[in-house]
Amino acid sequence: MPIIEVKKIGKVYDNEGVKTEALKGVSFSINKGEFVAIMGPSGSGKSTLLQMLGLLDDHTHGEYIFDGKNIENYKPEEIAKIRNQKMGFVFQSFNLLAHSTVLENVKLPLLYSDKPEREWTALATKAIESVGLSHRLSHEASMLSGGEKQRVAIARALVCTPDVIFADEPTGNLDSKSGQQVIEIIQKLNQESGHTIVLITHETYTAEYAERIIRVKDGEIESDIKVQNRRVNTDQFVK
Repeated sequence: MPIIEVKKIGKVYDNEGVKTEALKGVSFSINKGEFVAIMGPSGSGKSTLLQMLGLLDDHTHGEYIFDGKNIENYKPEEIAKIRNQKMGFVFQSFNLLAHSTVLENVKLPLLYSDKPEREWTALATKAIESVGLSHRLSHEASMLSGGEKQRVAIARALVCTPDVIFADEPTGNLDSKSGQQVIEIIQKLNQESGHTIVLITHETYTAEYAERIIRVKDGEIESDIKVQNRRVNTDQFVK
């Protein structure tokens, strides 16, 4: 069953009367538990698409159906609740609070959730353990390496047990070894925990960890194919 379905969805930006069509009526669906990579060159519309799928921006035309319900039928407070409880986000720039601890950073989404406060530490600790950073629990984010920061960001995305994780160029600021560790963690979350993953990347190597690649060019879908020789988790890092 699709958790995400878009029908001729488009986005037009209007800058002082100058209109730019970033997305030109794209259609596709993503099933629950699927791992999909969205690829495309800079300016192709892939990041615009992620912003709309993650309910961080509105579409101009078309339909977006999330978890069986048209987004147009959700109230603003319901949209906020979906973003907090059913979606997790991982960004290229990590977006951590530099002088807060790993535990404090991962707890942040729980402030806006309906999880009882007495459970926050246990939930955050479990998420941190899942990315192999239990030994960094009390460290400030500023003291971590780039790869460790991204793993904290993944733990933060996981802490509210979302259905979908949106990862926007999660390996873009990392060296090749750290990038591989991060993408293997993301793949393992899909394979073992059943999270639906939507990955934005320009790296073919990273995209090949997904089971399906959607290529976007000039605001349109250029191709939508299954990955034939999918890369698999080596288990050298994630246990």
